[in-house]
Amino acid sequence: MTGTTALEERWAQEAAEEAAATAARAVADAAASAEARKDHEDRVENIKDHLPKATGWRVIVLPYRGARKTKGGIELADQTLERQQLTTTCAYVLAVGPLAYKDELKFPTGPWCKEGDWIIFGRYAGARMAIDGGEIRILNDDEILATIKDPEDILHM
Repeated sequence: MTGTTALEERWAQEAAEEAAATAARAVADAAASAEARKDHEDRVENIKDHLPKATGWRVIVLPYRGARKTKGGIELADQTLERQQLTTTCAYVLAVGPLAYKDELKFPTGPWCKEGDWIIFGRYAGARMAIDGGEIRILNDDEILATIKDPEDILHM
């Protein structure tokens, strides 16, 4: 017996179909992530024109909003996105005040973050300010807990 059985051929076909489906999901996930980044960049440009000026040791951040679609392709309502933005502890640094991180006793290794970084902050940290489409937060420089590379790496509840 040198040939394959019908069952083996069926298994091979199912494995090939599963591999194709996995590849399609990966492409869809990458497209959704790229769409979320583009949406974020557009929002940042619109917001920067209307921001208050960061004073003293303050840091102005834009809480992470997330993708408009789930990995399964379901479009999320604006209310859901705003709720996620209100409860997230991940944000994009929009502006840093002139005195932020200047205290060498408090920050001997230098600034913890800079404009353009993604950060993690305490859930109840900072002052909230409503803007069109969500909110910004004004944090003290020492309320930043960590920096991250990609907000998609954090599980948002």
